[in-house]
Amino acid sequence: MRPQRITKGLIGTTAAAALALLLAACGPSQPASQGTSEPAPGSATPSTQSAPETSAPSSSAAAPTQPRPAPPTATSAAPQSTAAGTQLCKASGLKATTDATGGGAAGSVYMELILTNSGKSDCHLKGFAGVSLTTGPNGQPIGAPAQRDTSVAVQDVLLAPGKSGTAVLRYTQAGNYPDCAKTAAAGFRIYPPEDTASLFVARPSDACSNASIELLSIGAFQAR
Repeated sequence: MRPQRITKGLIGTTAAAALALLLAACGPSQPASQGTSEPAPGSATPSTQSAPETSAPSSSAAAPTQPRPAPPTATSAAPQSTAAGTQLCKASGLKATTDATGGGAAGSVYMELILTNSGKSDCHLKGFAGVSLTTGPNGQPIGAPAQRDTSVAVQDVLLAPGKSGTAVLRYTQAGNYPDCAKTAAAGFRIYPPEDTASLFVARPSDACSNASIELLSIGAFQAR
């Protein structure tokens, strides 16, 4: 009887195994594990959309253009001896004198024309005075005015109160000209540079009323 039981047992075991295989084949298939862990409960599900790619700037892209610095503006330099805002010396703030100790030559007398700042603030002289012989403080000019002597360079002369600037004034004797129509002059009428008002310096001398004869010349003002 034992061989029959063993045979029946083997048959039963084989049948059970076959039934298990049949049930496994008919059941739903499960996806193979990919080795990823599921998110913890309550956590946000990661988005399946990939982040947009950012490309590095091309090496061939032109660098931003830097603005060129503006060219320096040309400016004219102020005279070295002139403070900013200093006004021209005017006749109303000046005192005029002459100094004839310089002597003379060939019928001419060389003298210094001196303009002194009699005001309370600085002023400056630049260039040539206008000079004429005249019949008096309020008289009219006689003959030709002084011609400019440009042998000395023009300077800008700053005058503090009480300070002076000088210019060389030459007077030629009227008797040197045979055709001179002589007229008595009481002195000089002086116009400071760029001024229409005048000063008077007494110095009696002969003048020529004919304007074709030039008895006077004046140089540019210099610092004294």
